[in-house]
Amino acid sequence: MKYIRFALAVLVVIASPVRGETYKFDPTHSKIAFQLRHLLGTARGEFHQFTGTIDIDREHPERSTVRAIIQVASIDTKIAKRDQHLRSADFFNAAKFSEITFRSRAVKRTGADSGDISGDLTMHGVTRPITLHVKLASPISGDSLPSRTRWQVTIDPIHRKDFNLVFSGSTEAISGIGQDVVPAIEIEAVRAE
Repeated sequence: MKYIRFALAVLVVIASPVRGETYKFDPTHSKIAFQLRHLLGTARGEFHQFTGTIDIDREHPERSTVRAIIQVASIDTKIAKRDQHLRSADFFNAAKFSEITFRSRAVKRTGADSGDISGDLTMHGVTRPITLHVKLASPISGDSLPSRTRWQVTIDPIHRKDFNLVFSGSTEAISGIGQDVVPAIEIEAVRAE
């Protein structure tokens, strides 16, 4: 039972389907959001289009894998003009770098319903290692895996300049935008039939 819970809690970050279960992100019940400093306040936004797969190895939970793909053009900060600017070549360059991807490399159990998923985040043509801290938010009863699971995912702040996400010229200097992006992620995943 503990291994099953760990495998699930290793949610959003895994992919080696040998003898296991495959879960797909349910985007209508999931959220990939972020926030960062802007002038004296906080700018918030989210991505509306994303997919993901969690492959759980029941015999060896540490071999479970997660893959996620976010469509950059789906960014939404509730200000259309700003969203258009963020999609442009002046920042994300969504026409050239249309996806943000995560692919897990390792899973480590940190508690009965939690784990760390280490992997590679690729954004704006740059790949860097990150660790997702995941916690199972939906209870598991019995020895069978549920048809639907919910995860809370935390990540240390992402320094946007590490991914060459800077505005051009003087815009960066006067933008008042912070360097550290704080993701806020909740994933609901459904077992694939």
